[in-house]
Amino acid sequence: MKKIAVVMGGFSKESMISLKSGKVVYENLCRKKFDPYRIYLFKDKWFMKDEKNQEYFINKQDFTVSGMNHLKFDCVFNAIHGTPGEDGILQAYFELLRIPYTGCNFHHANVTFNKKYCLTLLKYFGINTAKSYFLNNNQVFCKKKILNKVGLPCFVKPNRSGSSLGISKVYEEKDLFNAVQKAFLEDEEILIESFLEGKEVSVGVFSFKNEIIVLPITEIISQNDFFDFESKYSGKSQEITPAKLFPSIENKIREIAKKVYNFLNLSGITRAEYIIVNEEPFFLEINTIPGLSEESIFPKQLKIAGISLSDVLTNSIYTSIDKIKIL
Repeated sequence: MKKIAVVMGGFSKESMISLKSGKVVYENLCRKKFDPYRIYLFKDKWFMKDEKNQEYFINKQDFTVSGMNHLKFDCVFNAIHGTPGEDGILQAYFELLRIPYTGCNFHHANVTFNKKYCLTLLKYFGINTAKSYFLNNNQVFCKKKILNKVGLPCFVKPNRSGSSLGISKVYEEKDLFNAVQKAFLEDEEILIESFLEGKEVSVGVFSFKNEIIVLPITEIISQNDFFDFESKYSGKSQEITPAKLFPSIENKIREIAKKVYNFLNLSGITRAEYIIVNEEPFFLEINTIPGLSEESIFPKQLKIAGISLSDVLTNSIYTSIDKIKIL
């Protein structure tokens, strides 16, 4: 049987969500095909836990497990949201070690996690996006320039962060500076985007047996001002799957979701958010390692579609192993 390292945790505030996702992956991997191991990666230590919750040190030089005859893995299932699992760092590490890993490669992970890079690329391919202004902490903050481009209300976001961490919705000019400072606490680069009035939807897309599958679309109705961290993980949002959409709009979103997946050259499972404005979908962002916990949208979409999570996980692993053989 293939030995699978289910990696979870990470270095960001999303680590607690990652632990839930990793637990779901570990529990749903087929034991007739795989021998899964729980691997925890944190800033201060990397370790494996066995069935008795005893910890074993991970050797970072070759990603083997000390104290277990240097256990080696046939594939890594990456369940780390945020850095270093979703931004390409971990993918590059495994690439160097020639260990197969699930999801997209390090280059595409880096592009999709960086909102500026991702939006710039998709705009080039004709995908609708909000007006935006990029700012790093070495640039001069010029309120007039920013607001002339994006207007009010607007969103201020860390450029490289997930789960809506550090995001503010700004209604008045006087609140812009504080929102910028809040975003800089999460990242040294930020993105300020114009507000789009419309219906927000979430679209799960993944590759399965050489075919791109678009899952039933979810409409998101947040009880808060927008779909922030609390709305996502504390039950303060209504998620309707399948979304109540006219067939023409649904088909348009499904077509665009496939195009985005192809334009970004992705693989594995993904989930992207869109705003529908006057029957036109506008791309917001994409997660290349979406949440897989019981509260997460992607597993719920799979269930509605009648697709087994275990089958999707199995496909992701075998695809990753085959991919590394050709490189």
